[in-house]
Amino acid sequence: MISTVILQAGGSNMLGTLVPMVLIMVVFYFFMIRPQVKKAKDHKKLVEDLKKGDKVVTTAGIHGRIVDMNDTTFVIEVESGAKIRFDKTAVSVDATKAAVPKVDLAKTDAPKA
Repeated sequence: MISTVILQAGGSNMLGTLVPMVLIMVVFYFFMIRPQVKKAKDHKKLVEDLKKGDKVVTTAGIHGRIVDMNDTTFVIEVESGAKIRFDKTAVSVDATKAAVPKVDLAKTDAPKA
């Protein structure tokens, strides 16, 4: 009786609709969820590796140098000498490690005009 109901409801076509749904979920995982998890792990490692003296940029765009740290917060000193307390999760970039090396134009092989 149950097999008759399943066959009448299109049970043989169930595999045809299940496969695309599974493929959509797999694609969604690899293109959406997995990169976000990796990004969160990288940010957590960045925050854990911060120490006094590191130059950072916050999510608000404030540039400064870390002068004091607690378990969940840190104090940065900005250019004018002001000190501001931020949550550790507010760090966007560790500017000490992200500094771009300067190129010495005198040593390049570019032709001189």
